[in-house]
Amino acid sequence: MITAKSVKELRERTGAGMMDCKKALTETNGDIDKAIEFLREKGLAAAAKKAGRVAAEGLVKTYITDDNKTAGIVEVNCETDFVAANDQFVSFADRLAKMAAETSVATVEEFLEEKYEGEKTVKEALTELIATLGENMTVRRFKKFQVEKGAVQTYIHGGGRIGVVVELGCETESPVLAEVAKEICMQVAAANPLFLSKNDVDNEALEKEKEIYRVQALNEGKPEKIVDKMVMGRIQKYYKEVCLLEQLWVKDGDKTITKFVEEKAKEVGSPITINSFVRFERGEGIEKIEEDFAAEVAKQMGK
Repeated sequence: MITAKSVKELRERTGAGMMDCKKALTETNGDIDKAIEFLREKGLAAAAKKAGRVAAEGLVKTYITDDNKTAGIVEVNCETDFVAANDQFVSFADRLAKMAAETSVATVEEFLEEKYEGEKTVKEALTELIATLGENMTVRRFKKFQVEKGAVQTYIHGGGRIGVVVELGCETESPVLAEVAKEICMQVAAANPLFLSKNDVDNEALEKEKEIYRVQALNEGKPEKIVDKMVMGRIQKYYKEVCLLEQLWVKDGDKTITKFVEEKAKEVGSPITINSFVRFERGEGIEKIEEDFAAEVAKQMGK
């Protein structure tokens, strides 16, 4: 006999819906452990069925150790902002951010095979969450930062819409480093640099920009002999837009980021370098399907 108590217990242990729990217990003659297996198997099928749906919402989460030496960042996607605010989803994303700071693997495929808890992998935990919350979800990307001499810092903007991690190098230990790194994090979040320095701009991107500026100048009727000078002038402007070290500091438009860091280095007593940074914006590059919500409701109701 299936009791309300057994249904409640199964629901608390799996997070599955009440009717699903009742069906699982019926199918397994009231055996809780077998019912859990039944729901997991059903979860695998449900996850596969949902895998084709676009997951462009979600959260970017970060984790940083108390000594500001190690940090992790992860983007976990789902289909709607409702699920993105769900406590179970938030907890899952937070856990993965911490795992990102602790892992030694480099690819998402490897990360999904990491142990999440007990014998369960990240992939299995993700599948169970998909079954529980009823939406397609993906662990899209992650990155780990670790420094011996210097500091890392993290910043989350918009409740998980944008996440940033910055790594600084410095021979002198100082609390100022974490403060500088936080300022750089906010700069990266606001100004969205594509590269650290001029040297990091790949030739293909640079040549593409030059060609665009050349065509623009010619279309403006500029003489051929001054076009090259105009192109180089615009390339310098391009550097200031896309290279972090060339950007103007958002808090003081009279200083570049390079100047700001140099001033702080004098305060610390040692040179400070920005070793690397990353900026994850939720759903960037994912093509979202715009739906008419009212029409969808009407469709579901058969109107």
